[in-house]
Amino acid sequence: MRQADIRDNYIPRLLTLYRNEIIPKMRDKFGYKNVLAVPRLSKIVINMGIGSAGGDIKIIEKFVRDLSMIAGQRPKITRARKPISNFKIRKGMAIGCCVTLRRYRMYEFLDRLISVAIPRIRDFRGFSSSSFDGMGNYTFGLTEQIIFPEIDIDKIEKTQGMNITINTSARTDEEAKELLVLFSFPFRR
Repeated sequence: MRQADIRDNYIPRLLTLYRNEIIPKMRDKFGYKNVLAVPRLSKIVINMGIGSAGGDIKIIEKFVRDLSMIAGQRPKITRARKPISNFKIRKGMAIGCCVTLRRYRMYEFLDRLISVAIPRIRDFRGFSSSSFDGMGNYTFGLTEQIIFPEIDIDKIEKTQGMNITINTSARTDEEAKELLVLFSFPFRR
């Protein structure tokens, strides 16, 4: 078989789960008349602030490398739009990096996050369910990038946290939470 044939037939595990099990459960619970009205994942945005390392290009490259290994996609370096003297930030200085995942990469990242990375968090009791924004989007933070198995712990000089935002097409927080619970997202009881 050609390599392209293998890629063309591939469907992520969570996408298959969504199509076969989550859509019928959401339709039963919320009474959607149309399949297209069922909430779905839109995108996942991962932000990593660089902090005091904004002037050192080598540290920035290491953070970009780590985030690209975690996400499977090269991140964009975000720069300061205006100077802030109290934080010693000049205009155009690198202050972070971010990546937006959509489609198959989004489902693959969520699958690795839920089944591999989150169980590696020390003393983890679940994420707070109060971090929804009122429009069906959920944001949470991780304190270390070393919970992802793609990162080699021996090459890490400084641990870095990140913010992850899961955007859904849900109109209410209750619908978005139910969608994430059906994906086995670990919320605090």
